[in-house]
Amino acid sequence: MYRILLADDEGIMLESLKHIIESNYGRECEIVTAKTGRAAVELAETFRPDIAFLDIQMPGISGVQAMKEIRKFNQSMIFIVITAYDRFNYAQEAITMGAMEFLTKPVNKRVILEVCQKAMQKVDESRQKRSDDLKIREKLESVVPMIESGYIYNILLQDDFHTYEDNYRDMLDIRQENAILIVAEFGDSVETDGVLSNAVGASVRASSFYPEFREIAKGFFDCLVGPVMGNRIVLFIPYDQDSLSYEERVSILTRTRNMVHKLEQRIDSKFRAGIGRVHPLANIKESYYEALRALREEDSHVVHINDIPVRAEYDGEYPLDLENRFYKKAIEGDETGTLSAANQFFDWMLENYGDYRQDIEVKILELVMHIEYEAFFKGGVRYGFRYRENYIKDIQACKDYEELRHWFREKATVVCHGMSSLKEKESESVVSKARAYIDENYMKEISLDDVSRYVDISPYYFSKLFKQEAGKNFIEYLTDLRISHARDLLNNPGLSIKEICARSGYSDPNYFSRIFKKYEGVTPSEYREKIQGIRS
Repeated sequence: MYRILLADDEGIMLESLKHIIESNYGRECEIVTAKTGRAAVELAETFRPDIAFLDIQMPGISGVQAMKEIRKFNQSMIFIVITAYDRFNYAQEAITMGAMEFLTKPVNKRVILEVCQKAMQKVDESRQKRSDDLKIREKLESVVPMIESGYIYNILLQDDFHTYEDNYRDMLDIRQENAILIVAEFGDSVETDGVLSNAVGASVRASSFYPEFREIAKGFFDCLVGPVMGNRIVLFIPYDQDSLSYEERVSILTRTRNMVHKLEQRIDSKFRAGIGRVHPLANIKESYYEALRALREEDSHVVHINDIPVRAEYDGEYPLDLENRFYKKAIEGDETGTLSAANQFFDWMLENYGDYRQDIEVKILELVMHIEYEAFFKGGVRYGFRYRENYIKDIQACKDYEELRHWFREKATVVCHGMSSLKEKESESVVSKARAYIDENYMKEISLDDVSRYVDISPYYFSKLFKQEAGKNFIEYLTDLRISHARDLLNNPGLSIKEICARSGYSDPNYFSRIFKKYEGVTPSEYREKIQGIRS
């Protein structure tokens, strides 16, 4: 069934249109009529037509003004504009508002039926697209648990996970830069040391209650739910702030207690939970380790790490976030960020342990060797068994702390350069290959997915990489190339606009004309006339 609105101030025209459509499509259409622009807008809001035939000149609100009003609440309606005035500015304004056709009165029956059939096809295509989108959404709902599980699994177990993290964050729509991890543990009964018994058996049973666990957890927290790992499941709670106030901590504890209580009511297992602190995503593993420590607290179902009397395992306030930032920036090849973290860490050591030079030397050596080790396995630096033979001698030979700082910075810089160079080579190779493919195939219907598949990189990562190297996104690059080619072809008077459209990679001449005008300020025909005028 197609809902059709006919709007014209001429009664004869309305009846004629209605008769032509009804006599050919019968029960396939439900038709309403209006004689003013205002009535057309009101009917469009209540009747929700798929197709509208509008006369440009109607009393009060004109057809174009009616289109503008209708577009505010209905973006999908197909407009066919009818007018007795064959004026370009009318047609131009109607097309700007998204009219499919612009017909000049008198309109014969054949044209009306052809246009009606075309509009119905567009309605069918739109309905099919909505149906397909719903199917895709349904399928995605079944995939989301796997994506969440993959994200959390990789955070906890993959050291080089930052390479893929952006892809996961895009898919899961994670905008926050911090998070809290909760580790839920399940088993048959609580032992005297706080450990839940029959971990293996509980793990086997978990596959049957996992969907219900997800549902309950998401009822208490806006969170991601990880996979079953032994007899544990990790909850990932994105968080805007970098710390919790006392009230917020109590709120999370209360919700976790209520969650555990509900789990035990609905699932035949005992549950406990440990809660870590808020940490940046780059250092989120720390929240996991804290949650595990909290989980080992005896005689408590739910414990936050801050509630454990002796929380720190390090003697004094250790800048773990700073150390992790140093590692992260070095492997990213970010020289400025690495040296900044290196200086801050060195300053912290001088301030707290300035009288213990040997300990500072050992720590510097540890930091340098750690980033060299990581860079070597990623291909950023070369490594030989005796490459570090002079490290200890060089460190001990430094006459003061400033020389020692210089040596530290120098080694960190070498790693940064190696990683930066590696990334440049990788990205240049990929983008060069992609550009060559686009240059050879721009006249075809190619998409971002086609090119990313060709260079064998995921669309998300390829899109980011391409913009970084090319200075523009894929669509902008492709459109620039096509419009440039179209300009060259317009110099050839032997080619029609339709031929040029096809050779430039566009299947729809109207769309080609709109894109060309957006970039050049004139339509292809006007551009050609301009060129011919200059030549003559």
